[in-house]
Amino acid sequence: MLISAAAGIDQELLARRALGVGGDVPHVQRFGQRHDLRVMAGEGRLQFRHDAVAIEGMDCSECTAAIEHAVRRLEGVLAANVSYVGQQLRVEYDTTQVGRADIIRRVEGMGYEVPRTGVRSWLKKRRELVFVVLAGLLLASGWLSGPGFGAAPIVATSLYFAAYLFGGWDIARHAWSAARERHLDTDLLMVTAAVGAAILGEFFEGALLLFLFTFGHVLEELALDRARNAVRELAGLSPKTATVRRGEAEEEVSVDQLELGDELVVRPGSRIPADGTIVGGTSAIDQSPVTGESIPVERAPGDAVFAGTVNGDGTLLLKVTRLAKDNTLARVVKLVEQAQSQKSRSQQLTERFTAWFVPATFLAATSVAVLPLLFGVSFSDSFLRAMTLLVAASPCALALGTPAAMLAGIAQGARRGLLIKGGAHLETLGTVEAIAFDKTGTLTQGKPEVVDIIQAGAVDEGQLLSITAALERRSGHPLAQAIVRAAESRGLELPEAGEVTSITGRGLRGAVAGRTVLIGNRRLMDESGIVLLGEITGRADQLERDGKTTMIVAINDRAAGVIAVADTLRPNAVETIQRLRRSGIKRLLLLTGDNQRVGEALSRSLRLDAVRSNLMPEDKVTAIRELAAGETVAMVGDGVNDAPALASASVGIAMGGASTDVALETADVALMGSDLGTLPFAIELGRATRRVVLQNLAVAIGVIAVLVGTSVTGLVGISGAIVFHEGSTLVVVANALRLLTFRGSASA
Repeated sequence: MLISAAAGIDQELLARRALGVGGDVPHVQRFGQRHDLRVMAGEGRLQFRHDAVAIEGMDCSECTAAIEHAVRRLEGVLAANVSYVGQQLRVEYDTTQVGRADIIRRVEGMGYEVPRTGVRSWLKKRRELVFVVLAGLLLASGWLSGPGFGAAPIVATSLYFAAYLFGGWDIARHAWSAARERHLDTDLLMVTAAVGAAILGEFFEGALLLFLFTFGHVLEELALDRARNAVRELAGLSPKTATVRRGEAEEEVSVDQLELGDELVVRPGSRIPADGTIVGGTSAIDQSPVTGESIPVERAPGDAVFAGTVNGDGTLLLKVTRLAKDNTLARVVKLVEQAQSQKSRSQQLTERFTAWFVPATFLAATSVAVLPLLFGVSFSDSFLRAMTLLVAASPCALALGTPAAMLAGIAQGARRGLLIKGGAHLETLGTVEAIAFDKTGTLTQGKPEVVDIIQAGAVDEGQLLSITAALERRSGHPLAQAIVRAAESRGLELPEAGEVTSITGRGLRGAVAGRTVLIGNRRLMDESGIVLLGEITGRADQLERDGKTTMIVAINDRAAGVIAVADTLRPNAVETIQRLRRSGIKRLLLLTGDNQRVGEALSRSLRLDAVRSNLMPEDKVTAIRELAAGETVAMVGDGVNDAPALASASVGIAMGGASTDVALETADVALMGSDLGTLPFAIELGRATRRVVLQNLAVAIGVIAVLVGTSVTGLVGISGAIVFHEGSTLVVVANALRLLTFRGSASA
């Protein structure tokens, strides 16, 4: 059986349905191409799988290339992607040729470890720290035992040798494993330089090299853990237990044991343990952990709530609508973790560069060691310069600067209710020049409201609204419900309506308190012989020019007034547009299925640059493709009926991702809440991340260029080269981590 779906479609769901099972099916990681999921006939299992494998022990971002190279050489592996900052391998493979166990064996055979718990162990992290401390102590002891302090030379040499072992243990293992897989990496550069120093009798310089390289890695790990912890904190927000009501009794159970339909009791101040619908009680819910909204929102029976959010001062009874592994928070954490493994274009470019740069460095070092001999330079001098060149040209900072920035940016976005599904999308956000908006549910509330009531004749405004609502409550149309809500909000008593008849395309006819009532458009009034005075038609025309939908009301064959209904703007829509312009967006456009008059009215109120109206979904796709042909375009929609347009844009941004499955599946970026103010923050975060990446690349390339020049000329030795090399790596990591404190130009 063949299950085929384009990128963005929930292939996991398709696979489950095909297999007829409800268990876990590995999530399909997008590698940028169309995927086919073949279900093995008669076996009930997928032929092609996507797996995530946690990896411990990578000491430099260059390790990723070695692991990818090794795993891809396995028969049946279709794609492999390793994230150093995310400490994870994501692999796509054919289960008929290779299995997960084979992949793990290949990774472990290279000297790395695969933790069975899926996270890096406390002991493993402390072992690296212990090794580097021992290497430092042995290095210092060797220096203090040197000839100047009266000790025999063998003592210092022995201590330096021990420092070599502790400082270079992991580096040497990884270098050897990479070399066996026919891959040259930074570890091999460092080991070669350290061995070369020992050959020349420069034991102190070699031991210092390995110590500083390993020490730098430990510091990098501690720094990057700050960004990783921002993601881990999301996973820790969901409670581990829940109070379930069964009959009259209440019991505490693990959230993993919850079933669909279970009724949960959530007391004031407690975190909500599962996605569900409120069936009893009201309360203000702090949804900031999921949606980023800073102000608690009122929730009542019938409203949806999310796991990990915080209940206010009311006791709630809710019915479970999603299991723990499928709730909104769990899916967000999963998508953020996957995003760490997806590489931006800048990262792919630097990886391609380092792939040939390291072998070129070995060739250059060989030339530096040999060519000067032809001009009378001593072997020890030229060889030492060659070893220094190996250190100077090591591209660790270059390889780490981009992924560290992407990790920090994605983590900070997640903290603020912004789900960015990969470094490439974060990078694209930083280059957006134009933004196209859907109208309903994006710039507007998506819920029509009564905005004007124009009365004519003896009937006052309250009577006009109550009579109209009496008829409209018989209708399920959104505009009718808006009128009913308006009457109820004013506390009006609605009389009984009888003989209500719907007239297709025109309106309603009925009787209220013995009076004949008509509600509808001008065509209905003309057909019914109702004379419309100039005042009525004039006001109706003006309301319609303002983009509002009008309904004329006639009582006992005389025009009684006009009620105007409109989908109101989101509260901060105007401020959002202003912030977007300040952030450098050149063009702001509206794409809507509404008529031209409504579209132009909204465009004028927000001062947008252009509007295209009367668009079907396929028309929006055409419009986006035309725009994207000449500039970087973001499309912002509600994620439901805008999915094709979102997929066609340079970057698709969905509103309300916490409440719609489609938004989480189809968009590149999801604003988890309904706050449009998160959009400028997303653009500003993208721009800030791009600046950090460019800064890091400038620092890394600049340091390499200076060190290469000074090492070849002998101005800098191995010790100086490694200090500047490790220093530049720590600088780019620290610069990237600044994104964890990014707040944008204004509170979102």
